[in-house]
Amino acid sequence: MECTVSWTGGAGTESPMGFLAETGSGHVLVMDGAADAVRPENGGRNLAPRPMETLLAGAGGCTAYDVVLILKRGRHKVQRCSVKLTSERAEKDPKVFTKIHLHFTVAGTGIPAAAVERAIALSHETYCSATIMLAKTAEITTSFELIEV
Repeated sequence: MECTVSWTGGAGTESPMGFLAETGSGHVLVMDGAADAVRPENGGRNLAPRPMETLLAGAGGCTAYDVVLILKRGRHKVQRCSVKLTSERAEKDPKVFTKIHLHFTVAGTGIPAAAVERAIALSHETYCSATIMLAKTAEITTSFELIEV
């Protein structure tokens, strides 16, 4: 896997702290820093997600992918799945994630709660590289709700 991240800022640009990531699979992701009113040269323009937000979103995508795939392989009729991630970060540099909570909402027909619980556990214990890696610095907790459709 590879990715090239390039700074898009510079003199006369709209976002002095903007970055463009080009992934090995040929996709593009734009990132920016927070606006800094005190030191505008150090901040971005809030035109795109922050790099740490993209890291959190990637973890959510990784685990949601696993949960849907595990449920589908179990022949469960899953129709929707979302995961809301909330996090806390260290106060001092490096401001790593210290706590991450993932709340899954799974909708489908006749899916047993035990199947959703098992899919989430398998993702976090075995398959999701992103959350397993983030668990090295953060306490990761999960919860879920199941909606019958």
